[in-house]
Amino acid sequence: MEKNSTRSPKTSLFERTAWFDPIETGVRERVRGFIETMLEEELTMALGRGRYRRDGEAAVGYRHGSRHRQILGSFGPLEITVPRGRIPRPEGGTAEWRSAALPRYARMTKQAEALIAATYLAGTNTRRVKRALGALFKGAVGKDVVSRTWRKVKADWEGWNRRSLADDDIVRLILDGTVVKVRLDRKATNISLLVVLGVRRDGQKLLLAVKNMGGESEAAWRGVLDDLIARGMRTPDLLLIDGGAGLERALASLWPNVPTQRCTVHKHRNLLAHAPEALHEEVTADYNDMIYAETSAEVMRRRRLFLAKWRLKCRGVADSLEEAGDRLFTFTRLPQSQWRSARTTNAVERLHEEFKRRIKTQTVLPSAETAAMLFWSLLASGQISMRKVDGWQTLAEPPASMHLDLVA
Repeated sequence: MEKNSTRSPKTSLFERTAWFDPIETGVRERVRGFIETMLEEELTMALGRGRYRRDGEAAVGYRHGSRHRQILGSFGPLEITVPRGRIPRPEGGTAEWRSAALPRYARMTKQAEALIAATYLAGTNTRRVKRALGALFKGAVGKDVVSRTWRKVKADWEGWNRRSLADDDIVRLILDGTVVKVRLDRKATNISLLVVLGVRRDGQKLLLAVKNMGGESEAAWRGVLDDLIARGMRTPDLLLIDGGAGLERALASLWPNVPTQRCTVHKHRNLLAHAPEALHEEVTADYNDMIYAETSAEVMRRRRLFLAKWRLKCRGVADSLEEAGDRLFTFTRLPQSQWRSARTTNAVERLHEEFKRRIKTQTVLPSAETAAMLFWSLLASGQISMRKVDGWQTLAEPPASMHLDLVA
């Protein structure tokens, strides 16, 4: 005998009744109420602003009705009621109150703009963006909306590339490149995105540049760095690099006396490339014992032991370590609280990983400029945030002088 079931029958997603979702409907109604309440409270504060009061006056300004307005957000299109008011001007008379939360000509939230822009940057066209977002925005996004949003994002991108860096107190640069595949002359072509992160004296990381280049040559990196200098960037106190020859030559020609730290993670990969797979675990153990030693003196002692051992056991490993020279150990000149953040270019590597994770469903990006803009937009839109570096409290202290004992 069949048991009675209290469970409601399943409804196909594509049946007409399935398109009504009480949860979505309830959320949208609450969003409308929240926005209208926020605007009412903003006007109330403006009308009661103390600096406009005069002796004996109970309030300033006055309300005069409301108007209806359409707004498009990630919650979909809404029609909201916006209160109106008149606010006294210091020079006399009154002026129409303008909401700071909802600017006069804004018809879309920043989140909705970011969503449309990200869909467009992902390699689709305006017609496909309209179709892709049609269900979410209930048909409120047409080709003209996509085009306007794209023009605004492009203008923001161009402004960001021209902005002055004179007021940013940059004390550290972290530089690294990554390869992405883009469409060029209807063919999939590899290009390099050269990325420069800056670290301010207060420890906050900033994206300073992301440029699409044909490779990571000295000329390519020099072009990126010359542009930063032309916009007012000061000479940094420390450089963190991956060890690429082109980048090293570009930095040496610009700042030969600025301390440079070779990324210890990149060098670890180099060491493993020179050793048989059977020795990888042993190389890693010895290398980590050296790099993560607790004091500068202990780092140098283990460096000597590493070189002595691997010159005999696998010469290529020792030669690879010696190739990096003192620049692999520049971090030992800094206060110990900074060692973790100063040993590697991981801050940029993590951005590369996040960027590639978000584009992994696309085999080819539509253009080289789009690739750079998409990388920038992930940070500009707040989809990726960067925290302060470890040990930022001591960034004001310059690196100490260094004389390393290289005798094995």
